[in-house]
Amino acid sequence: MPSAAPILLIEDDPQWADQYLELLRFLEQEPVILCSYDELEQLLQKPSDPLLVLMGSAEGEDTKRRIEALRQVRKAEPYAPVVMIEAESGEELPPDLKAGVMAQIPRPLRYSQFTRIIESVGNYRRVRRTGQQPENLELFRNLVGRSAGVQRVRRLIDMVAQTDANVLITGESGTGKEVIARNIHQQSERRHKPFVPINCGAIPTELLESELFGHEKGAFTGAISTRQGRFELADGGTLFLDEIGDMSLPMQVKILRVLQERTIERVGGNRSMKVDVRIIAATHVDLEQAIEQGRFREDLYYRLNVFPIEAPPLRDRGEDLPLLINDLIERLKGEGGRHLQLSPLAIESLRRYSWPGNIRELANLIERLAIMYPNSLVEIDDLPERYRSQELLESVPRIEKGLPDGSPSPEAVSLPPEGIDLKQHLTDIETSLIRQALEESNWVVAHAAKRLGLGRTTLVEKMRKLGLQRPGEATAI
Repeated sequence: MPSAAPILLIEDDPQWADQYLELLRFLEQEPVILCSYDELEQLLQKPSDPLLVLMGSAEGEDTKRRIEALRQVRKAEPYAPVVMIEAESGEELPPDLKAGVMAQIPRPLRYSQFTRIIESVGNYRRVRRTGQQPENLELFRNLVGRSAGVQRVRRLIDMVAQTDANVLITGESGTGKEVIARNIHQQSERRHKPFVPINCGAIPTELLESELFGHEKGAFTGAISTRQGRFELADGGTLFLDEIGDMSLPMQVKILRVLQERTIERVGGNRSMKVDVRIIAATHVDLEQAIEQGRFREDLYYRLNVFPIEAPPLRDRGEDLPLLINDLIERLKGEGGRHLQLSPLAIESLRRYSWPGNIRELANLIERLAIMYPNSLVEIDDLPERYRSQELLESVPRIEKGLPDGSPSPEAVSLPPEGIDLKQHLTDIETSLIRQALEESNWVVAHAAKRLGLGRTTLVEKMRKLGLQRPGEATAI
């Protein structure tokens, strides 16, 4: 979604500035104010409260110049998060400036990495305005994606986060319901208090009461000491009741009482304790159907379902799949140094899969591929059989010839007796390969240039000469 506040981009190198602008446009992050370091002082005389400040390369990679510019930004815009774009490793910042820097990231920027930063900006700004430093630069695991379903979930989170309303998150298993719950907590006034999750379906009924409410010493066999329950641990914060649809009817009655009275009693105790807890519940079960079947209490359903949020299944988020894959690969790389890359054909094959296990299934697959093919390019043939699209597999021989129309590769071309116009023939081949790279990269020039082994400006110039442009554009690039 376009940002309401502008993004301030400070960059002396016009080629890098062009790449950053293209990335921001791709992520629909506009408007953008672009200036050089020489123009910064004059620009900051007019406060604009930017959403984000991106500090790129200064002329000659002058570190001192960037540090001085950072001081100017911090003085003029004290609450604006700053991202330092580094040529190599992050530079050492003075202690008085570290709190205002959200991240130091290497160039070239990765879409998945920058998407996480953009999604963290709103919460970061709120934390900065309270005068407290974030515990973690990434703040929390973000919802990755640009699909309509994910954008709808983000809007709902923004609406409900600042309230204390109970939230019911529905959706298939593996769709990221806990991630949504953590986002709500992290954007709420309770974010500095505990977020306590519990899976109601994974704990036997006879133990669930003790887990939720705690128990006194000697309350039952094995209760050798007094223990706090999840409600007490979450006091002041958020309690996440995952798979609430699997909870037994007797436990549902006790949860309903807590929601009504806001008090609990430990198992084996007789003292009521007040608790200030926000409830977020989640389930993959159709609770309305469960009510009809007598498996879920209607009064509890209406208590929980104050603000419903539905987590979209992965099969409806095809455009998010490449971003999710990149995000998972980056996390694996950060956790254990394992890295891999998926070919466009492999990604397209995964996009056509139905994903009954949703994001959890995708995460397991990426981890499996990273173990099997570390630091390698994964092709469609390397995918487990269930993830291979037969339609795409049948088209592989034609695609491997390198020409999108299925015409012979250069090695297979014979010189006809009448001869050929070699210059025009080579131009046709070049045009065909460039067009294929652009289409497979969704016309993101920087990505296509990388596939072709060209510099971005070189590819742009070739596109001008060959008259190539995105379908629907009135003028050439």
